Amino acid sequence: MRINVRVKPRSKVKGVVCLDDGSYQVLVNAPAKEGKANAEVVEALAEYFDRPKSSVNILKGTSGRHKIVEIL
Repeated sequence: MRINVRVKPRSKVKGVVCLDDGSYQVLVNAPAKEGKANAEVVEALAEYFDRPKSSVNILKGTSGRHKIVEIL
């Protein structure tokens, strides 16, 4: 399954929110530097969908806030 994700780095709260348009907003504590936020995005989505981290892949948008993520 492929989903659209909007990331909010340096958020005070961590979590995943499903939006009305079917996309997801992922709130992470890490700053958007050196892939730290991307790692937390993968962890948060894996926990939300109850999948292992290895089944969550960022296909597009590794350097931006809007991402396309594949969950196997």
